[in-house]
Amino acid sequence: MTVHFVGAGPGAADLLTLRAVRLLQESPVCLYAGTYLDAEVLAHCPPGAELVDTQRLDLDTITAHLVDAHARGLDVARLCSGDPSLYSAVAEQGRRLDAAGVPWDVTPGVPAYAAAAALVGRELTVPEVAQTVVLTRAQRDSTAMPAGEDLDAYAATGATLVLHLAIRHTRVLAERLAAHYGADCPVVVGAAVSTPREVVIRTTLAEVADRVEQAGLRQASVILVGRALAAEGFAESHLYGTRERRAGVPRPGADPTGIG
Repeated sequence: MTVHFVGAGPGAADLLTLRAVRLLQESPVCLYAGTYLDAEVLAHCPPGAELVDTQRLDLDTITAHLVDAHARGLDVARLCSGDPSLYSAVAEQGRRLDAAGVPWDVTPGVPAYAAAAALVGRELTVPEVAQTVVLTRAQRDSTAMPAGEDLDAYAATGATLVLHLAIRHTRVLAERLAAHYGADCPVVVGAAVSTPREVVIRTTLAEVADRVEQAGLRQASVILVGRALAAEGFAESHLYGTRERRAGVPRPGADPTGIG
Protein backbone atom coordinates (compact mmCIF):
# COMPACT_ATOMS: atom_id res chain seq x y z
CA MET A 1 0.00 0.00 0.00
CA THR A 2 1.22 3.51 -0.85
CA VAL A 3 0.99 7.04 0.50
CA HIS A 4 0.31 9.40 -2.41
CA PHE A 5 1.35 13.01 -1.88
CA VAL A 6 -1.06 14.79 -4.21
CA GLY A 7 -0.87 18.42 -5.28
CA ALA A 8 -4.34 19.82 -4.66
CA GLY A 9 -3.62 22.99 -6.63
CA PRO A 10 -4.79 26.40 -5.40
CA GLY A 11 -8.09 25.04 -4.12
CA ALA A 12 -10.62 24.62 -6.92
CA ALA A 13 -11.73 21.07 -7.59
CA ASP A 14 -11.54 21.55 -11.37
CA LEU A 15 -7.85 22.49 -11.18
CA LEU A 16 -6.85 19.03 -9.97
CA THR A 17 -4.99 16.89 -12.49
CA LEU A 18 -6.63 13.77 -13.88
CA ARG A 19 -4.09 11.67 -11.97
CA ALA A 20 -4.91 13.48 -8.74
CA VAL A 21 -8.61 12.79 -9.18
CA ARG A 22 -7.93 9.10 -9.87
CA LEU A 23 -5.78 8.74 -6.76
CA LEU A 24 -8.42 10.43 -4.61
CA GLN A 25 -11.07 8.09 -5.99
CA GLU A 26 -8.92 5.03 -5.31
CA SER A 27 -7.67 5.93 -1.81
CA PRO A 28 -9.85 4.93 1.16
CA VAL A 29 -7.96 7.37 3.42
CA CYS A 30 -7.40 11.07 2.70
CA LEU A 31 -5.39 13.54 4.78
CA TYR A 32 -5.93 17.17 3.79
CA ALA A 33 -5.31 20.71 5.00
CA GLY A 34 -8.75 22.13 5.65
CA THR A 35 -7.45 25.70 5.69
CA TYR A 36 -6.78 25.73 1.96
CA LEU A 37 -9.04 23.33 0.12
CA ASP A 38 -12.38 23.81 -1.57
CA ALA A 39 -14.80 21.23 -0.12
CA GLU A 40 -15.54 20.04 -3.67
CA VAL A 41 -12.02 18.60 -3.82
CA LEU A 42 -12.96 16.06 -1.16
CA ALA A 43 -16.02 15.09 -3.19
CA HIS A 44 -13.64 13.05 -5.34
CA CYS A 45 -12.96 10.73 -2.41
CA PRO A 46 -14.86 7.42 -2.38
CA PRO A 47 -17.98 7.02 -0.24
CA GLY A 48 -17.08 6.23 3.35
CA ALA A 49 -13.47 7.39 2.99
CA GLU A 50 -11.62 8.30 6.18
CA LEU A 51 -11.04 12.06 6.05
CA VAL A 52 -8.44 13.59 8.36
CA ASP A 53 -8.03 17.38 8.55
CA THR A 54 -4.35 18.07 9.27
CA GLN A 55 -4.47 21.83 9.82
CA ARG A 56 -3.93 21.46 13.59
CA LEU A 57 -1.77 18.32 13.55
CA ASP A 58 2.02 18.17 13.86
CA LEU A 59 4.15 16.05 11.52
CA ASP A 60 4.53 13.17 13.96
CA THR A 61 0.75 12.88 14.36
CA ILE A 62 0.25 13.12 10.60
CA THR A 63 2.88 10.44 10.04
CA ALA A 64 1.17 8.20 12.61
CA HIS A 65 -2.05 8.37 10.54
CA LEU A 66 -0.13 7.49 7.37
CA VAL A 67 1.71 4.57 8.96
CA ASP A 68 -1.49 3.26 10.54
CA ALA A 69 -3.31 3.29 7.20
CA HIS A 70 -0.41 1.43 5.60
CA ALA A 71 -0.50 -1.18 8.38
CA ARG A 72 -4.18 -1.73 7.61
CA GLY A 73 -3.43 -2.23 3.92
CA LEU A 74 -5.00 1.05 2.82
CA ASP A 75 -3.75 3.52 0.22
CA VAL A 76 -3.64 7.15 1.37
CA ALA A 77 -4.07 10.38 -0.56
CA ARG A 78 -2.10 13.04 1.30
CA LEU A 79 -3.35 16.28 -0.22
CA CYS A 80 -0.89 19.18 -0.33
CA SER A 81 -1.98 22.72 -1.18
CA GLY A 82 -0.59 23.97 -4.49
CA ASP A 83 2.28 21.82 -5.71
CA PRO A 84 4.15 19.42 -3.38
CA SER A 85 7.53 20.69 -4.61
CA LEU A 86 7.06 23.97 -2.68
CA TYR A 87 6.71 24.35 1.10
CA SER A 88 4.70 21.16 1.48
CA ALA A 89 6.82 19.34 4.10
CA VAL A 90 7.06 16.36 1.74
CA ALA A 91 10.78 16.15 2.60
CA GLU A 92 10.06 15.80 6.33
CA GLN A 93 7.15 13.41 5.87
CA GLY A 94 8.99 11.33 3.28
CA ARG A 95 11.93 10.95 5.64
CA ARG A 96 9.62 9.66 8.36
CA LEU A 97 7.87 7.27 5.97
CA ASP A 98 11.20 5.92 4.72
CA ALA A 99 12.20 5.19 8.32
CA ALA A 100 8.90 3.37 8.85
CA GLY A 101 9.25 1.38 5.61
CA VAL A 102 6.16 2.92 4.02
CA PRO A 103 6.27 3.47 0.22
CA TRP A 104 5.23 6.85 -1.13
CA ASP A 105 5.08 8.84 -4.34
CA VAL A 106 4.29 12.39 -5.48
CA THR A 107 1.77 13.79 -7.96
CA PRO A 108 2.29 17.45 -8.95
CA GLY A 109 -0.37 20.13 -8.76
CA VAL A 110 -1.02 23.67 -10.01
CA PRO A 111 1.07 26.09 -7.90
CA ALA A 112 -0.77 28.97 -6.24
CA TYR A 113 1.50 31.54 -7.87
CA ALA A 114 0.67 30.15 -11.32
CA ALA A 115 -3.05 30.38 -10.56
CA ALA A 116 -2.64 34.00 -9.41
CA ALA A 117 -0.68 34.94 -12.53
CA ALA A 118 -3.33 33.28 -14.71
CA LEU A 119 -6.12 35.15 -12.98
CA VAL A 120 -4.60 38.55 -13.79
CA GLY A 121 -3.54 37.42 -17.25
CA ARG A 122 0.15 38.08 -16.76
CA GLU A 123 3.28 36.17 -17.74
CA LEU A 124 6.02 36.26 -15.10
CA THR A 125 8.78 36.13 -17.72
CA VAL A 126 8.56 38.93 -20.30
CA PRO A 127 11.26 39.49 -22.96
CA GLU A 128 13.85 42.07 -21.87
CA VAL A 129 11.84 42.84 -18.72
CA ALA A 130 12.26 39.74 -16.55
CA GLN A 131 13.50 36.29 -17.51
CA THR A 132 13.89 34.82 -14.04
CA VAL A 133 11.35 33.93 -11.37
CA VAL A 134 12.50 33.55 -7.77
CA LEU A 135 10.29 31.44 -5.49
CA THR A 136 11.09 32.21 -1.86
CA ARG A 137 9.50 33.02 1.49
CA ALA A 138 9.66 35.44 4.38
CA GLN A 139 11.69 34.50 7.44
CA ARG A 140 10.33 35.59 10.77
CA ASP A 141 8.83 32.94 13.08
CA SER A 142 10.16 30.02 11.06
CA THR A 143 13.32 28.10 10.26
CA ALA A 144 16.31 30.23 9.32
CA MET A 145 17.03 30.92 5.67
CA PRO A 146 20.16 29.13 4.41
CA ALA A 147 23.33 31.17 4.09
CA GLY A 148 23.37 33.11 0.84
CA GLU A 149 19.59 33.07 0.31
CA ASP A 150 19.13 36.77 0.90
CA LEU A 151 15.99 38.59 -0.24
CA ASP A 152 17.89 41.77 -1.08
CA ALA A 153 20.28 39.82 -3.30
CA TYR A 154 17.38 38.31 -5.22
CA ALA A 155 15.62 41.68 -5.50
CA ALA A 156 18.78 43.34 -6.81
CA THR A 157 18.56 41.16 -9.93
CA GLY A 158 15.18 42.60 -10.93
CA ALA A 159 13.73 39.09 -11.25
CA THR A 160 10.04 38.49 -10.67
CA LEU A 161 9.66 37.54 -7.01
CA VAL A 162 7.10 35.08 -5.68
CA LEU A 163 6.79 35.34 -1.92
CA HIS A 164 5.17 32.54 0.06
CA LEU A 165 4.37 32.55 3.77
CA ALA A 166 4.89 36.31 3.74
CA ILE A 167 1.46 37.94 3.94
CA ARG A 168 1.77 38.84 7.65
CA HIS A 169 5.01 40.70 6.97
CA THR A 170 3.89 42.64 3.90
CA ARG A 171 4.72 46.12 5.21
CA VAL A 172 8.31 45.32 6.17
CA LEU A 173 8.89 43.38 2.96
CA ALA A 174 7.40 46.11 0.75
CA GLU A 175 9.66 48.76 2.25
CA ARG A 176 12.66 46.51 1.79
CA LEU A 177 11.85 45.61 -1.81
CA ALA A 178 11.03 49.18 -2.84
CA ALA A 179 14.70 50.03 -2.44
CA HIS A 180 15.43 47.69 -5.36
CA TYR A 181 12.30 47.72 -7.53
CA GLY A 182 11.01 51.21 -6.82
CA ALA A 183 7.88 52.11 -4.88
CA ASP A 184 5.83 52.08 -8.09
CA CYS A 185 6.71 48.46 -8.89
CA PRO A 186 3.62 46.35 -9.67
CA VAL A 187 2.44 43.80 -7.11
CA VAL A 188 -0.23 41.10 -7.28
CA VAL A 189 -1.52 39.46 -4.11
CA GLY A 190 -3.62 36.34 -4.47
CA ALA A 191 -5.45 34.79 -1.52
CA ALA A 192 -7.42 31.53 -1.76
CA VAL A 193 -7.22 31.90 -5.53
CA SER A 194 -9.75 29.81 -7.49
CA THR A 195 -12.00 29.26 -4.44
CA PRO A 196 -15.20 31.09 -3.41
CA ARG A 197 -13.07 32.98 -0.84
CA GLU A 198 -10.76 34.32 -3.53
CA VAL A 199 -9.21 37.77 -3.12
CA VAL A 200 -6.94 39.33 -5.73
CA ILE A 201 -5.21 42.67 -5.23
CA ARG A 202 -3.40 44.51 -8.02
CA THR A 203 -1.33 47.35 -6.60
CA THR A 204 2.23 48.64 -6.09
CA LEU A 205 4.92 48.25 -3.44
CA ALA A 206 3.96 51.68 -2.11
CA GLU A 207 0.37 50.65 -1.43
CA VAL A 208 0.39 46.88 -0.99
CA ALA A 209 0.66 46.85 2.81
CA ASP A 210 -2.37 49.11 3.23
CA ARG A 211 -4.37 47.08 0.72
CA VAL A 212 -3.51 43.79 2.42
CA GLU A 213 -4.45 45.15 5.84
CA GLN A 214 -7.72 46.56 4.50
CA ALA A 215 -8.57 43.15 3.04
CA GLY A 216 -7.71 41.44 6.33
CA LEU A 217 -5.49 38.84 4.68
CA ARG A 218 -3.63 36.61 7.12
CA GLN A 219 -3.00 33.30 5.38
CA ALA A 220 -3.33 31.23 2.17
CA SER A 221 -1.80 34.07 0.16
CA VAL A 222 0.99 34.52 -2.36
CA ILE A 223 2.67 37.82 -3.28
CA LEU A 224 4.05 38.47 -6.78
CA VAL A 225 6.44 41.39 -7.29
CA GLY A 226 8.05 42.62 -10.50
CA ARG A 227 7.89 44.83 -13.57
CA ALA A 228 6.66 41.93 -15.70
CA LEU A 229 3.27 42.21 -13.96
CA ALA A 230 2.46 45.43 -15.83
CA ALA A 231 4.90 45.36 -18.75
CA GLU A 232 3.92 47.22 -21.90
CA GLY A 233 5.79 47.88 -25.15
CA PHE A 234 8.22 45.04 -24.51
CA ALA A 235 10.32 43.25 -27.14
CA GLU A 236 8.99 40.31 -29.13
CA SER A 237 10.30 36.87 -28.23
CA HIS A 238 12.67 35.40 -30.83
CA LEU A 239 11.12 31.99 -30.27
CA TYR A 240 7.76 33.17 -31.62
CA GLY A 241 9.08 35.96 -33.80
CA THR A 242 8.56 36.84 -37.45
CA ARG A 243 8.09 34.35 -40.29
CA GLU A 244 11.61 35.15 -41.43
CA ARG A 245 12.98 34.40 -37.98
CA ARG A 246 11.11 31.09 -37.78
CA ALA A 247 12.38 30.18 -41.27
CA GLY A 248 15.94 30.80 -40.23
CA VAL A 249 16.42 34.04 -42.21
CA PRO A 250 18.96 36.23 -40.35
CA ARG A 251 17.79 39.62 -39.12
CA PRO A 252 19.50 42.68 -40.62
CA GLY A 253 22.89 43.07 -38.97
CA ALA A 254 22.71 39.65 -37.33
CA ASP A 255 25.68 37.30 -37.38
CA PRO A 256 24.75 34.73 -40.11
CA THR A 257 26.67 32.01 -38.28
CA GLY A 258 24.40 32.37 -35.25
CA ILE A 259 27.46 32.47 -33.02
CA GLY A 260 27.76 36.20 -32.36
